[in-house]
Amino acid sequence: MRFKVTVVGAGNVGATAAQRIVEKGYADVALVDIIEGVPQGKALDLLEAGPVEGYDGRVIGSNRYEETENSDVVVITAGLPRKPGMSRDDLLLKNYEIVKGVTEQVARFSPRAILVIVSNPLDAMCQVALKVSGFPRERVVGMAGILDSARFRTFIAMELGVSMESVHALVMGGHGDTMVPLPRFATVMGVPITELIAPDRIEALVKRTRDGGAEIVAHLKTGSAFYAPSSSAVEMVDSILMDRKKILPCAAYLQGEYGIKDLYVGVPVKLGSRGIEQIVQLKLNETERAMLQKSADSVAELVRVMKI
Repeated sequence: MRFKVTVVGAGNVGATAAQRIVEKGYADVALVDIIEGVPQGKALDLLEAGPVEGYDGRVIGSNRYEETENSDVVVITAGLPRKPGMSRDDLLLKNYEIVKGVTEQVARFSPRAILVIVSNPLDAMCQVALKVSGFPRERVVGMAGILDSARFRTFIAMELGVSMESVHALVMGGHGDTMVPLPRFATVMGVPITELIAPDRIEALVKRTRDGGAEIVAHLKTGSAFYAPSSSAVEMVDSILMDRKKILPCAAYLQGEYGIKDLYVGVPVKLGSRGIEQIVQLKLNETERAMLQKSADSVAELVRVMKI
């Protein structure tokens, strides 16, 4: 028996996530979008790739949520993308209504699902999904830190001319301008990057990580990143469905951890078949704690604006 995964939003992020999931071979995929014909066409295209790529999973495209019934995981990518000059925060109220409506529907048809939120502003949209779904915090988790950490890892590898697989790094905090890349926890085969890279270059890599999404938006002009975001979301889906219990940086609803209460912030978590199975609390120094609190304050301001 295969798992069932619903992806809401058939744009670049959603469609690419659906492709990556079905290619793994252990899940059927329902692709949902409000634009008539788009999810149907992309789903059929993915289905027809099966004989070539060697997968047998069903891919269904629909404008209705009935097709999503009894999903194990629902990935929510629906929302307006960023445009040049637009911050993630500019999207807040527009995407609030979109994510609210989507969550109501998926919670109705898949009351036992785990929700993976990708829509921006990420941390605030997680808060919306948690409230609207009524699910426990363990089953509403946001994709942010994996993407930001992947960008940090990429830039470190490029700087040193080494394999990306040799680089480990961590980014915490909200998915925005106040994210918290942590050079102290970044290593290359166990060697801290503080011993390999000059301080000014580390600061440049940190800044590029914070601006990673905007850098891609500036290049594309009419769109935003989707390859790395979809990969990051699917790593979460994979860890959940396969019960891999990976330690991954994700947006989690904190209830006192790191001194933050009743708010979604990016932190390391153990992700398994029950969703968030543990929030990993690192020993941050005073500067790192202050940066994380500043990031949390930015998320809290968005939540206040939404009045939730």
